[in-house]
Amino acid sequence: MAPEVLEVMLPFFKDVYGNPSSIHRFGGSVKKYVDTAREQVAALLHAKPSEIFFTSCGSESDNTAIQGFCRKHGSRSQLVTSVVEHPAVQNCCRAVADNKGIPLHEVTVDEEGLLALDALKNIAMDEHTLVTVMWANNETGVLFPVPEIAEVVKERGATLHTDAVQAVGKIAIDLEKTPVDMLALSGHKLHAPKGVGVIYIREGTDIEPLIYGGHQEHGLRAGTENVAYIAGLGKACELAVSRMAEENTRINALRDRLERELLTKCKGAKLNGHPRLRLPNTTNISFEFIEGESILLLLDEKGICASSGSACTTGSLEPSHVMKAMGIPYSLAHSSIRLSLSYYTTEKEIETVIEVLPGIVDYLRRISPFVKE
Repeated sequence: MAPEVLEVMLPFFKDVYGNPSSIHRFGGSVKKYVDTAREQVAALLHAKPSEIFFTSCGSESDNTAIQGFCRKHGSRSQLVTSVVEHPAVQNCCRAVADNKGIPLHEVTVDEEGLLALDALKNIAMDEHTLVTVMWANNETGVLFPVPEIAEVVKERGATLHTDAVQAVGKIAIDLEKTPVDMLALSGHKLHAPKGVGVIYIREGTDIEPLIYGGHQEHGLRAGTENVAYIAGLGKACELAVSRMAEENTRINALRDRLERELLTKCKGAKLNGHPRLRLPNTTNISFEFIEGESILLLLDEKGICASSGSACTTGSLEPSHVMKAMGIPYSLAHSSIRLSLSYYTTEKEIETVIEVLPGIVDYLRRISPFVKE
């Protein structure tokens, strides 16, 4: 978390712990902090405060949009998504389609992870269709052309939801100019705490609640408001507005340097995803004939945290669904790792990775049964 975020949150754990939904003074005085946070989130997205609804995370926001839409439209519903969505969207869409028997279309991507936009345009849509596509991929950072997708969806009278968890706070998003109907974000992706998120719902978009109960969040999301975390998220959004330029310059330059050095020093290394159309803080690189999990374990011993495009399941390594969808060869797909930078990443940290990772790759290659001298 950003230090400024923690500072804003602390009073709500000790002195200002009233329930903002209460009518008494002690609780009612807390409501203003929720309102302020709503305004801060809205300012980052260029939205109206009344269109901001607080949730527990991005996954809940995604599920609220997808399930809420399909509950409202019933058997007439149709879902359109991509093959590289985060599991919060992909698994939800598949479960809803299976349980409700409604059509589900999954649009493919090319070898650079770019959405097959022509395929999307060829799908018949109407007012009962929900198109749900991510703004930025969580493994590669590749950006989808959401403004262009929005135009296509609006022309057909359909509804557009975007999982923008990876994108919010890193690239400019203007919902006054981009007619997205629903958007999901998660606090911990922009230096707020884990366990708080938002669903943006454009005025006039009608869905059913995912959680029933009290009147909180205008009846859309019942449950006592988590004021400390909501206030923290609001502050994080305020910080993101002021730091966006740096995210797209200094962080981008550090990421590019990291990539250049690793691709040069590590034989058989390959960048996964489009080289330009992606987030400024994300890189996904494969190291042929090496298991990604092995790289991560050795990096961890050096105090370097990364993630893999592979999942270790029942003793076997399978490439992620994103790598498979991009058609990355198995020898590269199961060796991919993702390195993510943030506002707090330093040049010294980048230099450490550049110094350490090539040696790890060389060592693993020497002991790999798949590499022939």
